[in-house]
Formats: sequence, structure tokens, C-alpha cells
Amino acid sequence: MKKILSIFICFSLIGILSFTNSCKKDNKIKGCTDKDSYTYNSTAQEDDGSCLYQGAVVIWYDQAASTGLIADGATALTFYLSGEIVGSTATSVYWTAAPACGDNASITATEDLAKVKTHAYTLSVKDQTGYEYWTTVLNIDANTCLQFQLLWSARKK
Repeated sequence: MKKILSIFICFSLIGILSFTNSCKKDNKIKGCTDKDSYTYNSTAQEDDGSCLYQGAVVIWYDQAASTGLIADGATALTFYLSGEIVGSTATSVYWTAAPACGDNASITATEDLAKVKTHAYTLSVKDQTGYEYWTTVLNIDANTCLQFQLLWSARKK
């Protein structure tokens, strides 16, 4: 009887231990593990798909472009990214070197890239009459500031 009781206790303990171990929870901290994401979680040990990204572009032109625009009759420019207005400025405002994103009087756009690390946007720059001086595609990357210079080319009449 003592032997049967010992065997019963032994199997009971093995069963309890097996059940307890099978119910262990995964204690890893989940979150965004990509440092390029603005939702990055430095304590996360396992990526849970929550990473979101932003990127920026600063659009600028130099004195030669300003002079050409003014000589062409353009007094103001409006900047569009994929059809959305991101800024406007007088053609007399120019830069001698590339500005940083967010610099005072710069045309800077910060774009939500959602869950992708790069996204293509169509840039269009029009004057006060709606004449389009520039159109191109820009690839904006996560966690970066693209400095994009508009180069002057005389208007085709």
C-alpha cells in the first residue's frame, strides 16, 4: 500500500509539474524593434508589427533659379506632394546652400509612411498662374530628411 501511495504521489507531482510548465506565459516584451521607426521601443525583445515610419523632405532653390523665375514673371510658388499643398513662398526667397528640414522659411514636408520604410511622392511646383515649373518623383525614406534642390531651366514658351 505504501508503494502504491508513493507511485501515486510521484505521478501526481510529475503531472502537476508538466501542467505548470505547459501553461508558462511568454514573458518577452513585444513592441517595435526597428530604430528607424518613430514608434521604436528600446525595451522590446520581440517585434509585434507595430512599427510606423515618417520621413521628410526640404525643397529649395538657389539664386539662379530665383532670378530666372522672377525674369519669367513668376512671383510666387506653391509646392505639392502627391496633389497636397505642402507650402508656398515668394520666388525672391532663395537659399545659398541646402537648408535643414524645418529651417525657418524652408519648404519642409514630413510625411507619414505608415508601415513602409520608403514611399514615392510626386512633387509639383507651380507659379501663381498655375504654370508647372517642376514635376518629379521623390522617394522619401524613414527617419531621414531628403534635401531636394530645384534646378533652373528656362521656361519653354
